[in-house]
Amino acid sequence: MDVEFPEKRRPQGNKPLAHERETYFPLVDQGMSFAEAARAVGISTRTGERWRNGRAASGRFKAVPPLNAAPVAESTDPSRYLREADRVHIADRLLEKATIRTIAAELGRSPSTISREVRRNGTALADGRWHYRPYTAQRRTDARRPRPKTGKIGQNPELHDFIQSHLALRWSPEQICHALCIRFTHRPEMHVSHETIYQALYPQSRTELRRELTQALRTGRARRVPRRLADRRRSRAVKNMVMISQRPTEAVDRAIPGHWEGDLILGRKKHSAIATLVERGTRYLMLVHLSDGYNSAAVRDALIATINPLPPHLKRSLTWDQGTEMAAHRGFSTATNVPVYFCNPGSPWQRGSNENTNGLLRQYFPKGTDLTVYPREHLDAVAAELNSRPRKTLGWATPADRLYELTASPSYYLGSSLSQG
Repeated sequence: MDVEFPEKRRPQGNKPLAHERETYFPLVDQGMSFAEAARAVGISTRTGERWRNGRAASGRFKAVPPLNAAPVAESTDPSRYLREADRVHIADRLLEKATIRTIAAELGRSPSTISREVRRNGTALADGRWHYRPYTAQRRTDARRPRPKTGKIGQNPELHDFIQSHLALRWSPEQICHALCIRFTHRPEMHVSHETIYQALYPQSRTELRRELTQALRTGRARRVPRRLADRRRSRAVKNMVMISQRPTEAVDRAIPGHWEGDLILGRKKHSAIATLVERGTRYLMLVHLSDGYNSAAVRDALIATINPLPPHLKRSLTWDQGTEMAAHRGFSTATNVPVYFCNPGSPWQRGSNENTNGLLRQYFPKGTDLTVYPREHLDAVAAELNSRPRKTLGWATPADRLYELTASPSYYLGSSLSQG
């Protein structure tokens, strides 16, 4: 008895894109942008990027080398890098006693390019001349080319330890790179850019620093991803608001201290909150403990208890958004003699200093945290740590130092009135 087996079906998988690849690269070569070429052949821009640049190994995915539309014959025109034929020409002309400038003109290069090539890949002789072998120079160049390479941070243990210790203190990479320039002014080997620190932290790069230190960054992300735009907040019905357009000019230019910006940071399921107050000129922070909730009466009473102990010249104005927690703003102004100005709906940049500081505070109070577990003493310690952190906008001074300079009185800088929240 003959048994007929069903024809083996072709396994389902990703759609083959050989035709799209053959079309995509010529379109790019003709001058079309990457996005336009991707739309023209019906692929995503990420697929086109993977074709051009390849993909590093991650998780269960293997590394994929970049694709080329077709092998390209070696060009006779000058390229960005010297080729083997160029090095042969350099060696021949050096034997003929030609000058560096003459050789550079013949190859269409800068004289410094030829001089640097001879010094880098040649051999210095006793009489001050250089012996240059083109094929040896090409092998040396090829040996230096493979990636990845150990970066500057991985090569310098002192630099590595300095960066790691300050990341553990929650300093940002930009603050660290400026601190390096100040502390090691005459040691360029200790200078790095903040981008170098970021590249040493994240796993898609060389990971020369401990990966868990990414949790000490403001975002705490394990990957570098674009930040999403938050939905605009609804305007709230707060009566008798005085808008920010009527705020005094002295509050706008930040020249005079005493103008504050305020807001709430909310805890898990919006069941708890902490009020934040940031002085506009110095970026000095005060955290307000809201043990009785954050309704308008509780916020009013807590703000009165925080603002009233301040000296008069540090009580000039308060800017807030249109949240209902400030519905009792008139009672606050009556008790403290501090007028309250309200931002326009959906305009967080009008309280930019406060928004930035709230982002810093998320390192200490992550989203989804129950904020009722933090006592007043803990809030004071967090505020003191942030006030002693250097800020780029202050010329790398600290908010505490700047407030001390502006008030010119130790009692305002060291007094308990500023450290009590």
